[in-house]
Amino acid sequence: MEKRRIVVTGMGLITPVGIGVKASWEALLEGRSGIGIIRTFDSSDLPVHIAGEVKDFDPALYIEPKEIKKMDRFIHFAVAASTMAMEESGLTITGENAKRVGVIIGSGMGGLPAIEHYHKIYLEKGYRRISPFFIPMLIINLASGRVSIQFGAKGPNTAVTTACATGTHAIGDAFKIIQRGDADAMIAGGTESVITPMAVGGFAVMKALSTRNDEPERASRPFDTDRDGFVVGEGAGIVVLEALDFAKQRNAKIYAEVVGYGMTSDAYHITSPSPGGEGAAACMELALKDAGVVPDVVDYINAHGTSTKYGDELETAAIKEVFGGHAYKLCVSSTKSMTGHLLGAAGGVEAVISVLSVHTNMVPPTINLEKPDPECDLDYVPWKAGQRTVEYTLSNSFGFGGTNACLLFKKYREA
Repeated sequence: MEKRRIVVTGMGLITPVGIGVKASWEALLEGRSGIGIIRTFDSSDLPVHIAGEVKDFDPALYIEPKEIKKMDRFIHFAVAASTMAMEESGLTITGENAKRVGVIIGSGMGGLPAIEHYHKIYLEKGYRRISPFFIPMLIINLASGRVSIQFGAKGPNTAVTTACATGTHAIGDAFKIIQRGDADAMIAGGTESVITPMAVGGFAVMKALSTRNDEPERASRPFDTDRDGFVVGEGAGIVVLEALDFAKQRNAKIYAEVVGYGMTSDAYHITSPSPGGEGAAACMELALKDAGVVPDVVDYINAHGTSTKYGDELETAAIKEVFGGHAYKLCVSSTKSMTGHLLGAAGGVEAVISVLSVHTNMVPPTINLEKPDPECDLDYVPWKAGQRTVEYTLSNSFGFGGTNACLLFKKYREA
């Protein structure tokens, strides 16, 4: 039986470099950093004072005012990015198709800001002052739940929580749900907002974060010898996926085709990648196998590229393992150099970036790459965006716990 073809018809972005797809994409192509001094809270007692915060976000543009206070910020982002994606797709959910449209939106850490806030209230004022909406604020699947309620999507509804691979797994799982015929369209991606004292402090004591506090915009520097850790960010990236026949029936605009999905585990360590990037390599190979293509067709890889020593080196090793000599003909860039690491939202945001690369034939750069690590010797598109024909783009996401996810996107063609 021939596989159903799945296409991307809508996209939504909330990122540290901009609100909306157009603003974010333009900023990335221009190499603008969204990282700055933390404004959300006073970080003076922490060793890290920088983050990729979303600026000038107004939830009232997307959510009924009386509902805003019932949601934590990660849900605000999910609803907003989903609204953008649905508006762009032109998909209308009706009584006739509602059960064929589903939602999978994940988050790595969920409502941590609400937990910190209401824990303090509990200690100071007692349990009666906890909001009755506290639990629905923090549960990760409430992002999917709120989006399904907003649009009336009654099809498959679930959430993914796989650390930094969350958004990619959510989109990949949605892709497979449509492919096997359990839905005709899915709203999918990742969302995160945990720029809080506990989250920043927790990552800081792990020695995972950059402490380049005096140069925030230069702190995230994937593949660079002087990298000293990642920069935590926040935001959301959502796509609308549809079966090709379903999209064509309504003459939807098609941005790209999803053709491959891989998922593996390192089964090695809770935070460190497996030696030689074995798990990452196996994941990329599975995505290519799922698509039925050879490695040489890939033109661009949006790398996981977090700006950590072992992560960047082992991802590079994995790319060389999978692509052989073709690895040196590829463009490989890390947009985390500009956005920071959006944790559970990273894969959703980077999937949208990958779709845009295929659609526009533009490759966003890796900024702050001044002294390449000798172990990282590929074309990382330093500083300046590149223009080239992009037929296939691979998006990589690798998370704590050794969980790996890869998505392969292809330029859409009728036949």
